[in-house]
Order: sequence, then structure tokens, then C-alpha cells
Amino acid sequence: MKKHKITALFIALIIIISLSACMSAGDGETTAEFTTEPWQTTQPTTVQPTTAQPATVQPTTAVPTTIPEPTKPPFNPYETDNEYDISPDWFKLHDGTDYGTLIENVEYYSATADDYKRCNVLLPPGYSNKKKYPVLYMIHGWGADYTAHVFDGSYLHMLYGNLLREKRCEPMIIVGVDMYTAHQDEKNEDDGWHMRYSYDKVADDIPVDLMPYIKEHYSVDEERLSTAVAGVSEGGARSLCTGFKRPEKFGYIASIAPDGNAVVMTENYMNSYWTVPYFENGFPVPSDENKPKYVYLAVGSKDPWNISFTAQYSDIFSGMGVANQHDYVEGYGHDSEFWGVCMYNFLQKIFK
Repeated sequence: MKKHKITALFIALIIIISLSACMSAGDGETTAEFTTEPWQTTQPTTVQPTTAQPATVQPTTAVPTTIPEPTKPPFNPYETDNEYDISPDWFKLHDGTDYGTLIENVEYYSATADDYKRCNVLLPPGYSNKKKYPVLYMIHGWGADYTAHVFDGSYLHMLYGNLLREKRCEPMIIVGVDMYTAHQDEKNEDDGWHMRYSYDKVADDIPVDLMPYIKEHYSVDEERLSTAVAGVSEGGARSLCTGFKRPEKFGYIASIAPDGNAVVMTENYMNSYWTVPYFENGFPVPSDENKPKYVYLAVGSKDPWNISFTAQYSDIFSGMGVANQHDYVEGYGHDSEFWGVCMYNFLQKIFK
């Protein structure tokens, strides 16, 4: 009984509390209460002080700047005047000088001659098959042969060695060419006409027969700017014919006191085989790509035959747009002394 009274009192108390809450809500005042559950409580954010770290600068090692050497302009052989008043010591043997290796009487077959021909070959000091060498083909004058300029103790042999010793020219192979291009057993019996026409054929013999032989047996640079042809007197005219007939093969041409039978000349002073032109219609005009790098024409003031011819060749080339250097040299004649001083100049201007 007592237990039921307590329960009734508890229920009455709850009813009283509920009526009281309702009365408060009707007073017109709204009281908003936001109850935050413990798991929703926002904790203040604690910002950790940031300590600025000094930037670590890696030490820089200075790299030395390489300043490229100035590029040398291409060598221009026309910018340097030739010298003719030179010491005779250039044409003497000197102790301690290496004059290279001379190979004499080299035989090769010439289809142009339909026979075997010979030449002399001069190799530079220190010649090696591991290096490619430029080549100069040297043509003699009327009545001579391949030994005229290239033999043991020749002016060209000594001059070349001495220039190399002083580093005045490039190492090269020098080939003494035989201009006579016909059956060899007929040479001593030839008249002038036949001799002249056999000489003309050297313009084919050199590129077609001799150059392939030299290439096969020696270490040769075949580029046109690594190939030169030079000649004196009748050989001077033939060097012009050889170089201009195949300009793609020859970058340098020297014609020293040349005879006037390469092309038609204004003066036909003998009306003979001396002046019958090789090119009846004039020199072939080389393309811009195949123009010679250097054409050298020279004649002495005492030359009895070829002063006017040399000048005419120069005028013809200039009219063709082919640069050339024409030297009229006081005091020299038509002889080996003049050949020597001219080759002194030519050797120093080729293959550079």
C-alpha cells in the first residue's frame, strides 16, 4: 500500500513539471537553448609557431668560360703578292733537312698512250699510309721528260724539302709527269707535229690513267682542292688544257711562261704545230662550283717567246669570270732559274 502511494506522488510531480513548462512557453518569449553534445565540442585550434629556417645556399663552383679562338678566314692565295727576289739557299741541300723519299721510274699503263709510261714520285718526309695527301702533277717543257723537275737533287726536290722544313708549304706528293703520250719507241723519231699531238694527249692521260694509278699505290686525297697541276713552257699550256678540260678534278693550276697553243691566239707567229689550238672554241667555262681556287700565270721580262701569250691567257680567264694572278717579272728569262722562283710561290699557295 505504501509502495503505491510513492508511485502516485512521483506521477503527480511529473505532471506538475510539465504544466509549468507549458505555461512558460506561452509567455511569448522564446528561449533557444543549444545543447552541444560532448562529441560536438569544437576545440580551439592550436597554431604551432613556425620557426623560419634560413635558406641553405649551395656554394657555386665557377665554371671557367672557354672563349673560342677567332675563326680564321679561308686562305685566299690572291691576297698575297708573289716573291721573286729570293735567296738561292732555297735551292740547296742543307744538313739535317729531310727531303722526303723519291721513287724513280714508276711504270704505269696508259690506255691513252696505248703503252706503258713512266713518272717520278716524290713522297713527303714522314709519309704514312694513315694520312691522305694532296698531289701536285708537274709537267715538263718541250723535248724533256718526267725527270726534268723531279729527280734526286733537282731544284724542285730541294725547294720542296726546304719549304717543308720552314713550314712554308703543306706536305704533298709531287709527281713528275711525262708529257709524251704515245708509243714510247717512237719518241726519238717523232717530228714536231707528231710530238705536239702526243703532248696534247697528256690532258687525258693524267686524269684517266695516271691519277688512278697514284691513288691505287699511294695514300691520296682525291678532292679537287687537294689536286694541282703545273707546267712550264709547252707544259704550261698543257697544264691549262688539263685543268680546264676537267675542272672537277683540279683546284689549282700553274702555267709558267706557257706556249700559245691552248686556244686561238691573236698572234700566230709561226703558223705551225706550235700554235695550233687545243681548244678550237676556247676554254670550257667551269661552273661556279668547279672554278679553280688559284690560277697562276707568270712570265719573265726576258722571255723570247711567251710574254704576249701569258698576258692573253690572263685576259681570256678574266673575261670568263675566272680569277687568276698574272705576274710579269723583271729580269728573268725562259729557263730553270725562273721555273724555280715560280714554284717557290706556287708551292706556298696550294692546298691551304
